[in-house]
Amino acid sequence: MGGYIIKRLIGAVVVMWAIITITFLLMHAIPGGPFTEEKKLPPQIKASIEATYHLDRPVWEQYTEYMGHVVHLDLGPSYKYIGRSVNDIIGESFPVSAELGFGALVVALIGGVLAGVISALRPNSWIDYLVTLFSTLGISVPTFIIGAVLVYWFGFIWPIFPVALWKGPEYMILPVLTLAAQPMAFIARLTRATMIDVLQQEYIRTARAKGLSTAAIIWRHGLGNAILPVITYIGPLAAALFTGSFIVETIFAIPGLGKYFVTSIYNRDYTVILGVTMFYSALVVGFNLLVDLIYPLIDPRVTMGKERE
Repeated sequence: MGGYIIKRLIGAVVVMWAIITITFLLMHAIPGGPFTEEKKLPPQIKASIEATYHLDRPVWEQYTEYMGHVVHLDLGPSYKYIGRSVNDIIGESFPVSAELGFGALVVALIGGVLAGVISALRPNSWIDYLVTLFSTLGISVPTFIIGAVLVYWFGFIWPIFPVALWKGPEYMILPVLTLAAQPMAFIARLTRATMIDVLQQEYIRTARAKGLSTAAIIWRHGLGNAILPVITYIGPLAAALFTGSFIVETIFAIPGLGKYFVTSIYNRDYTVILGVTMFYSALVVGFNLLVDLIYPLIDPRVTMGKERE
């Protein structure tokens, strides 16, 4: 197991290096720069600013200097948020996005798995059709539409929950439901499909012949196998949810990481783009590694030394 983890960590370092390099080169290939504005700066002032941030140096030299800072976990200063480093921006905004993402992940997992199991137990029934309908709507309807509908009904028609800012548990309900809607719908469909297949296996029929209750069959024999594809999906899903959604954060005025990521692209804030991209990639790699470690605990047939099929 130790050798497997070391191998995956080395692979993760290579992936992170490739992502940083490609992102760095793509940013510098785009015409313009962080200080290219509609109202042009005087050449002397622009040259002084670029010299301060070392943007007047060759690209390879900027790349070498940046990688040297990354090794020491220094993501550099922001070009647009004066006096703030990328580390500060991530440190201040990520806890908000993580809180939002964790709530959405829990809701999506519990709601999706429960709906999928119930639908699989009653195929071609009105419950199955209802779950399929809501799953299809959840996947096909854009997130901003879902958020707008929730704000309209539960913020104005029935003013039950607050619709903006991030000040307490009650402020989390609508953003969490909005962010969880699409993954919950996908998990419900995925769980339903795999559970229907599992329920047709011989060992399930044997369990029924032995007189086990439906709940015991589902909990002991069915769910463990049916949930394996969901576990695989959790890795990238968790990373995406934990880094936040710009759309959700914009609708509900949440000061999360997604807002900084998108605005940094508009502003061509190179260091923020690189820092957030690297942070997001590290989360994806980390969660995927965690899923690989959890997988054998759920399915003993999967070993650490072999790739999953």
